[in-house]
Amino acid sequence: MSCDDAQMLLDAYVDGELDLVRGIEIEKHMEGCQACARSVENLRALGSAMRSGGLYYQPPASLGPRLEKAMQRAGRSERRPTRFGWQIIALAASLLLAVYVVARMNPGIPHDASNNLVAQETLDSHLRSLMPGHLTDVQSTDQHTVKPWFNGKLDYSPPVTDFAPQGFPLTGGRLDSLSGRAVAVLVYQRRQHLINVYVWPAPGSADASVGESVRQGYNLLHWTRAAMNWWVVSDLNLDELKGFTNLLRAAPASAPAAP
Repeated sequence: MSCDDAQMLLDAYVDGELDLVRGIEIEKHMEGCQACARSVENLRALGSAMRSGGLYYQPPASLGPRLEKAMQRAGRSERRPTRFGWQIIALAASLLLAVYVVARMNPGIPHDASNNLVAQETLDSHLRSLMPGHLTDVQSTDQHTVKPWFNGKLDYSPPVTDFAPQGFPLTGGRLDSLSGRAVAVLVYQRRQHLINVYVWPAPGSADASVGESVRQGYNLLHWTRAAMNWWVVSDLNLDELKGFTNLLRAAPASAPAAP
């Protein structure tokens, strides 16, 4: 079974929808294919994240009493059917607008569900990489060894730069999977802290400034530059990690390969 055939069946495999023969074929294929095995791990992590409460908006406590009063007012106006429908529509629109404004002004509510899911997938991948034997597929401090290693394994060429003179030496790279696609991961080190850098194409996307978040004690920084998505994850303190991010953003960018 090829990777292309397996990728088409991974969702059904994770959901338990394949028959016994197909399931065994997928499992046998994953024994020799790290990319597909990681795709399955990420799909399972994504399912867990979707079932968690982190993506749900908790309405304010005041919303219940407001709705109850609104329904009472609507009940009293039932004798005026010509205006009743428009009053309810206006009330619903006002409530939706209020919820939207609160969501936009409250920094605790995620504004971009897609980035929220990618952040969780990236963190899960980072945590798996800390297990023995999972950090690098190619181990080298030479960028001219790491970059060519990705040739033929991806449909793009990731930018690779060694920042050893600035105190962030390159230690290697690996293949991983995020949102169902293979991505390049570059591994750097700062003293005893490991830094995973995920980079993959974002065709048609405009450059975006650096966003930051903290999950389970790990700092995550992400941005878009030269039609490439970048995610950086580490337990390094935020100030030093931002300094490393500035080095990445200042380095020459490689354009994604044409499909």
